[in-house]
Amino acid sequence: QVQLVESGGGLVQAGGSLRLSCAASGRTFSRSVIGWFRQAPGKERKFVARISWSGSLTYYADSVKGRFTIARDNAKNKALLQMNSLKVEDTAVYYCAAGSTSTNYDSWGQGTQVTVSS
Repeated sequence: QVQLVESGGGLVQAGGSLRLSCAASGRTFSRSVIGWFRQAPGKERKFVARISWSGSLTYYADSVKGRFTIARDNAKNKALLQMNSLKVEDTAVYYCAAGSTSTNYDSWGQGTQVTVSS
């Protein structure tokens, strides 16, 4: 398994940007699909974005497409989520996850809070 720690959350005004980081430990990071998910208060956790182990394939939820960018640096065991043009509805706890496939995430971070004010 991979151990994951998110950072970079905070309070930002609508239209602003934040960059979330997911630091990983464990030898399987470079062979793992990395996903970002978010959970707003009182709502279910939802998919945001994912990236293949090589970084060559990315996929985004429609709600963030064109605003968020997922990336990874396998040499540094790190994944990033660049969030631009943030909206109030992006407010949530953001989690990174790792797995052998995009449908089998078996490692999760503790989450980082993102709050977007109007």
